[in-house]
Amino acid sequence: MEELNKKQKEMLDQLIKEGKKILDGPKVYINHTGIKEADDLYYDLDHNGHLFVLGCVMDMQIKAERAWKIPYVIMKELGGFEFKRLLNLNLEYFIKIFQEKKLHRFNQVMANRFYLAIKKIHEDYNDDASKIWKESSSAAQVIRKFLEFEGVGQKIASMAANILVRQYKIPLKDLSAIDISTDTHVIRMMKKLGFAPEDTSREYIIFRAREFYPEYPGILDIGLFRMGREERSLSKRKDGGKI
Repeated sequence: MEELNKKQKEMLDQLIKEGKKILDGPKVYINHTGIKEADDLYYDLDHNGHLFVLGCVMDMQIKAERAWKIPYVIMKELGGFEFKRLLNLNLEYFIKIFQEKKLHRFNQVMANRFYLAIKKIHEDYNDDASKIWKESSSAAQVIRKFLEFEGVGQKIASMAANILVRQYKIPLKDLSAIDISTDTHVIRMMKKLGFAPEDTSREYIIFRAREFYPEYPGILDIGLFRMGREERSLSKRKDGGKI
């Protein structure tokens, strides 16, 4: 890849500026699901950390909004949102509700991951998922803890830490550990802006972001994601809703 041209440098500066503005601003209300009751619960992170962690675990190969709805839908079915309501349920229950409500593309696999995440929160964090970040001083530690959940890889672990720091204002050190999340929108925009070649790998995207802003590579995430999602929505409208 050649060095950035003037237009690319301006775009990179704009992305960093947007990321810093959000990082330095107040706690952000996130429309995780588009359902006000659910999003209100997610906003109250101190009491509903388990929803946040379970939502992250579910975020695989489906739209983010759909993934974040899954813990809400299951717990609403149980009649409340306290973590203890999940503890006496077996794997068969989760497989059944995932399949009946078609919660995910991969219902049996993700039902198992949901069940294992509940067990891990119970056994490792004494039923309080917020200990994952409250008892951590660095972003690297939080990312490592998320990676210990079944099925969670670099993309989701970095995304989780990034949201905690950026939107929820969790005071973590060493933001250099938070890499860019290789989301479809992010990868597409990195290519379109000329920041990465067409035949790029996810690893290339990660190291390119580190090159651009080594003190906090994940700062580029939000701007690229929004840009990519807006472009995709515009394409759908032009195509009459088909894509």
